[in-house]
Amino acid sequence: MKVAGSRIVHRRAPLAFTLVELLVVIAIIGILVSLLLPAVQAVREAARRMQCQNNLRQIGLALHNYHAAFRKLPPGGIEVRPEVPGGKQLAWSAFVLPFLEQSAAYVQVDFDYPFDHPVNEEAAAIPIETYLCPSTTRFSPLNRGRGATDYGGIYGERIVSTNYPPRGVMIHDKAIRFRDITDGTSRTLTVSEDANFPDGQWINAWNLFDQAFSINRAPKFENDIRSMHPQGANGLFADGSVEFLNESIDLELLAAMCTRNGHENIAELER
Repeated sequence: MKVAGSRIVHRRAPLAFTLVELLVVIAIIGILVSLLLPAVQAVREAARRMQCQNNLRQIGLALHNYHAAFRKLPPGGIEVRPEVPGGKQLAWSAFVLPFLEQSAAYVQVDFDYPFDHPVNEEAAAIPIETYLCPSTTRFSPLNRGRGATDYGGIYGERIVSTNYPPRGVMIHDKAIRFRDITDGTSRTLTVSEDANFPDGQWINAWNLFDQAFSINRAPKFENDIRSMHPQGANGLFADGSVEFLNESIDLELLAAMCTRNGHENIAELER
């Protein structure tokens, strides 16, 4: 300040930021955002993974209710091509629709005709939210004009065997009962993620597979356990429980989980 006559004049400091100060603030905000963004993404993915697990639990409950009603699980698929040329190729995931509170979609399916027959075109195009994993990147709930699914039935395994005859829970033209799962329902996979596969349509019985690769490691053309979740995929066991299957799981253990009657010692394999 300075004295001007009898008046004291105060000089005020400038109120605006200098360019250097502004650049420092921007840099600090950028660092904070870069630190926060991965945490936000991780929280969002955790929520999506939980929703995916909830989808599988609903599918598991539907399968159990189907078994209670018919004393057997649905076949993995009926008249599957090319085994049955021109077959209906209708999937397990179509048969359980009434037990997923999707009776409106179920009654539109004409099970006397193939999944891709024009009479089933409208029904096949109905999206079923329970069959869609929220982590899967997609622009539409349809896959080539039909309702998509990110979940496939376990037909068996080709890791340590040829899978002939098929030893999974979801197989062609045969309904498995819980009593047929001699390896134990709590250690036998029934359905797992097979995210964004070209044949992933809930009405199409090609949404079955025998596991042949490590989780999330199959070639694009192979139907196998895969997901958009980091480090693994979700799987539904025959007892209705759902587990996150890590990519690093031992292949022999994974193979044992994919068979209903392999008589493997799971406890030994888990050590």
